Amino acid sequence: MKPLHDLPELLEALNPQAELVHRHLWLIALFEWLRGDCGSVPTTLARIELLLDAVQARPELEARWRAWWRTLVDTIDCTPLLADYGFSSLSSFITEFFERVRQKLLPGTPETADASALFDLVLFHGFDAQWLAALDEPTLGRIAVLLQPPTTPQADASRPVISQWQATVVEAITFCTSQVRATGFSPELRLRMSTPAREAAPFHCLVQDFETLRDVYLAAPTQDSEQRQAALQQFRERLEACRSAAATVYTHLDAHGISVNLVFQLRQLRVRVLRIRALMDCLLSGHPGTSTARLLSHLVTVGQERRSLRALLTSSTSLLAAKVAERSSETGEHYITRTVAEYRDMLRQAAGGGAITALTTWLKFSVLAIGLSAFWSGFWAGAVYAVSFVVIQLLHFTLATKQPAMTAPAMAAKLKDLGEPSALDAFADEVTHLVRSQVAAVLGNVLLVFPVVLLISAALQLAIGHTMIDAKQAEHVFQSLTLLGPTAFFAAVTGVLLFASSIIAGWAENWFVLHRLDSAMRYNPRITTLLGPKRAQHWASFTRTHISGFAANISLGFMLGLIPSFTGFFGLELEVRHVTLSAGQLAAACAALGWDVLREPALWWCVAALPVMAAMNLGVSFYLAFLLALRAHNVSGVDRVHVSEVIGRRWRHAPLSFFWPPRNAISPTSKQD
Repeated sequence: MKPLHDLPELLEALNPQAELVHRHLWLIALFEWLRGDCGSVPTTLARIELLLDAVQARPELEARWRAWWRTLVDTIDCTPLLADYGFSSLSSFITEFFERVRQKLLPGTPETADASALFDLVLFHGFDAQWLAALDEPTLGRIAVLLQPPTTPQADASRPVISQWQATVVEAITFCTSQVRATGFSPELRLRMSTPAREAAPFHCLVQDFETLRDVYLAAPTQDSEQRQAALQQFRERLEACRSAAATVYTHLDAHGISVNLVFQLRQLRVRVLRIRALMDCLLSGHPGTSTARLLSHLVTVGQERRSLRALLTSSTSLLAAKVAERSSETGEHYITRTVAEYRDMLRQAAGGGAITALTTWLKFSVLAIGLSAFWSGFWAGAVYAVSFVVIQLLHFTLATKQPAMTAPAMAAKLKDLGEPSALDAFADEVTHLVRSQVAAVLGNVLLVFPVVLLISAALQLAIGHTMIDAKQAEHVFQSLTLLGPTAFFAAVTGVLLFASSIIAGWAENWFVLHRLDSAMRYNPRITTLLGPKRAQHWASFTRTHISGFAANISLGFMLGLIPSFTGFFGLELEVRHVTLSAGQLAAACAALGWDVLREPALWWCVAALPVMAAMNLGVSFYLAFLLALRAHNVSGVDRVHVSEVIGRRWRHAPLSFFWPPRNAISPTSKQD
């Protein structure tokens, strides 16, 4: 079929007897003409009026148009388009993901009887949603008249007859109702609903209520009786009850956890309920033409989202991100100090973490001294880091750079209340507490890791005759840690790894809760037989308490060890710069070179790099976690200028509060590690 560029050519090519593919190509060409350059809704509306005038001015053309339309609706089934367009048939995130990838990679064909596939080819542009929504009632009335089939004598004139469009809408509502009922009966949703919602059993009678409404409507499609209104009210209330029952799943996520597939099913159910309401408006509202145009406009928008991988990932993972951020927020509250006692406790915990990190530095250099291949050196260095971080966790010590990714969600949660009086000052207080806590943690780590590494090196000198590293390795440490090199960039990359470990931690805890592994460990007969009931309960509680920390520490350790090996394989030579570990390496280099190193400028460039590393480690990980938490908590409209002004004013008037807590400070909650 040759391209058609103007209305006379289009109308001349209108052929009801053409092959299916050519009829569909003609329809695509018609909408391309209506769409024009996709820049002006009034222009498109004017073209629609021109089309209607041209067709209705010629009886022969109008008859040919009606015959063409009747052939079209007889050869394609519009019910799946109205009922299922925009939904996944299997309610599976993975299935939907790969289906969208397939649609992006493989082109569609107009040689199809699938109304949804044809809809994708005809109304594929986002502009179509705009002009469809802008159609007025008179224009819609003219279109409806033009699409009506010719009247035919009825065998039984007393029996009401509904149009093919009305029958299609009724069938589409039937399909949607069945899908909502099936989703409500799925075990993954049903087991997580509240007990009152399950006992109310709204999904059981949903189909029955719709069948009652359908029978009343088919008996008198043009009569708005009290019986119809009662049936319609009952069905709408049942739909709302189903939606409310599904919504109770969200309130039990702390106890049951959340998965992407679960979120996907919940969103599918909610949108299907909205689709049913839209379809009912097409039948029962006072302006069915407007409701139909609104529905088609919505289908165009849905089609845009249906082809978007980003939209699928965003909609299906937003709640999962919220739960990860919420769990991190609960942990992060424990890392924020508000009183002098808490501040001193943070210093003590950070000092303990620094002492363990000194041992980590020695073990890491020992692994490198073996001379393994790049991968295995990185692997065993990562294992050393992971074990050390876990030991720090179990001894209730603190590693400073792990805190920001946990504290950021706790800070973001405070932003929900910025509309209240004095909320900005309260948020500034929290920022002050957070900065002070991070300063204490970094100081505790660095100020102890340095002397402990010196002591270990001195002990090694006495025991085996040489320090932790030799002079050549010490020079390499100075070259790699200097502020004059890419240290700041590598420290920022390390901040990304710190943020990633917090996400892994939240995901692991959610996965643990989702699969109820603590309950399985506590009550599974095999486990209780092997360990005994008391020991099984102890290990279940221990694992539930520490699973988040284990995931964060182990993942962070292996990322710090393996990232340089993997990036080196591709020639990127990307390294990590963790402030506490780098301080330990610098101390080992000083011990190897002796007192004369104090006269070396290279040493002081490395010392100057330490606060930069701390700022980049803390700042990048906090910033990324803060952004995620803002999105997860649906915090919007935050006046960042006012927040910055309040924090700046606090810095000018009380700078010491960022480094030491006031004596009269009171903690709102008892601090736990």
